[in-house]
Amino acid sequence: MMKRFLFLGGLMGALGVAAGAFGAHVLKSRLEPALLAAFHTAARYHLVHALALLLVALLIERSPRRSLSFAGWSFFAGIVLFSGSLYLMAVTSVRALGAITPLGGLAFIAGWIAVAMSARSSNKIASR
Repeated sequence: MMKRFLFLGGLMGALGVAAGAFGAHVLKSRLEPALLAAFHTAARYHLVHALALLLVALLIERSPRRSLSFAGWSFFAGIVLFSGSLYLMAVTSVRALGAITPLGGLAFIAGWIAVAMSARSSNKIASR
């Protein structure tokens, strides 16, 4: 599982940088300010949670826990749902896609709670 989240974290990081560059260079002059801001928010959360996937991979290597696997999949789902819906909303101007965004936010929150819970269930992590 560690290699899977390391791979996903690296891939999501690369895609997040590409999305940010696309927003800054291609979309900057083509989108209205509110949609451009949504795109930038998507890229920011995308990159933060790509790093979170890498953190989960390292934590799993130290102390495999179901809660950490749950956290990794939650972060990945959050990127797809939260950032993905905002990216699509920005480039298509279909604001109804924003209804999906909170589901991604909930996935991010669940992932962070799972990381916290992994510390409670692991003396190895909690005592360091």
